[in-house]
Amino acid sequence: MTNYPGVLGRTAGAVVALAVVLLAPVVLAQKGSSAVPRTADDATVAHVLNRLGYGPSPGDIARVQQMTVAAYIEEQLHPERIADTALKARLAAYPTIVLSTAELARDYYGPAEQLRRAEQRAQANQPARAGAAGQATAGQAMAGQTMAGDPTMAGAPQRPQDRDQSPELRAARQKEQQILQDLMQARLVRAITSERQLEEVLVDFWFNHFNVFSGKGQVRVYLTEYEREAIRPYVLGSFRDMLGAVAESPAMLFYLDNFQSVDPKAAQKQADELAARQQQAALRGRGRGRVQTPPQNPQGNQTPAERIQQLRNRGLNENYARELMELHTLGVDAGYTQADVIAVARAFTGWTIDRPRDGGSFQFNADMHDNDPKVVLGKTIDAGGKADGERVLDLLATHPATATFIATKLARRFVADEPPASVVDRAAKVFLATKGDLREVTRAIITSPEFFSAEARLAKVKTPLEFVVSAVRASGADLNNPQPLVGALRSLGMPLYGAQPPTGWGDTAEDWV
Repeated sequence: MTNYPGVLGRTAGAVVALAVVLLAPVVLAQKGSSAVPRTADDATVAHVLNRLGYGPSPGDIARVQQMTVAAYIEEQLHPERIADTALKARLAAYPTIVLSTAELARDYYGPAEQLRRAEQRAQANQPARAGAAGQATAGQAMAGQTMAGDPTMAGAPQRPQDRDQSPELRAARQKEQQILQDLMQARLVRAITSERQLEEVLVDFWFNHFNVFSGKGQVRVYLTEYEREAIRPYVLGSFRDMLGAVAESPAMLFYLDNFQSVDPKAAQKQADELAARQQQAALRGRGRGRVQTPPQNPQGNQTPAERIQQLRNRGLNENYARELMELHTLGVDAGYTQADVIAVARAFTGWTIDRPRDGGSFQFNADMHDNDPKVVLGKTIDAGGKADGERVLDLLATHPATATFIATKLARRFVADEPPASVVDRAAKVFLATKGDLREVTRAIITSPEFFSAEARLAKVKTPLEFVVSAVRASGADLNNPQPLVGALRSLGMPLYGAQPPTGWGDTAEDWV
């Protein structure tokens, strides 16, 4: 070490040395690691193309060798620099993927839902068919699905119970199913033909990380917007920004039931106020010499008494709070308690959806919110209002356990089912040093010695999605109709947008072999 004159000089030298040690992982990640080979044989390039993308297309290996692996990795880390003109032309065949949720609800889901309700009412007036119709409705309600059934079955053969539907309803349902068909086929077209291969792999990874199930009720209405606006823009951006976009997404709010989570005290107050209004209305009616028939709620066909009871039964829902910590940020073994789960759930009361049946957007409802102080992971949150949830997201996004959890999952995706601790530790340090910059965290992994090791090349088994897409890419075939591939993935047990649990699809050999 250089000898600096005087105490001040020695102190400065120590500070510089310490800074070099602490920042080394970040500098290596940003400048490019020496683990990236200057020249690469076919096997090395194929490994890169299989992990950073969905495998090589004809000519890809030679192209990457000519531009160098380092240049290819840098290109993929900046998809905004890749024109991808041919893909844009192909995506024009799927017009619904650019529509707003309000437009989809108005023009596609709404008409089909209205016709379904009309036919249900008509069937209810026919005694011979009312029982069967009621049983079908109850069965679908228990499954947490809409009358359209499981959207992941869009394009599948017609079910026997659908044959009694009117031609108008069948046409409306077909138009409704176009939404998910467009989304599934566009996902495959992107994976197979896009030059932005790393971006497509990361969209799949992060959608799976923040999984929602298309078959649960209103989730299907919001699915297009969810992937387009809460996932895709952030896969190489800020983890905190993506976490916030997901938290406010109506798809996630509905999927994990947070849209109906309310401070129990607030729900009781609303019920009492509604009961008082109904009592006053009844007294006014008697005073005028007539008996009033309680009106019904046009959305839920509820009487006021039923609505009051529903409000009294409402309360805190812990689903989102639990999955936010266990699956989205800290991981299951991070040491948080049930008290932390409850406190986080209280922080997110009032995060709801405005007019969910009409494709409404995120809304913070102060009347549903618990404004009392909360303690999360030892930190007191007493801001009140929407800021409670934002402070929780800030706390979780910067927690060391989150850095390790995210680094582990990304290393598992790119390196091995059981990734070496060295690459996880390095990526976690980059996560913390860059405040969750996912481009730099990803860079730290895909330029690491562990990624380029001989052991890593045989350490992953392809999922059905990776298998199907890589086979088409390897063939060089022109993809005119992705629908058969949608059916193939369903047959292989991995329907797109069809993972029911919040854990999403498994990403290890054990899950698929």
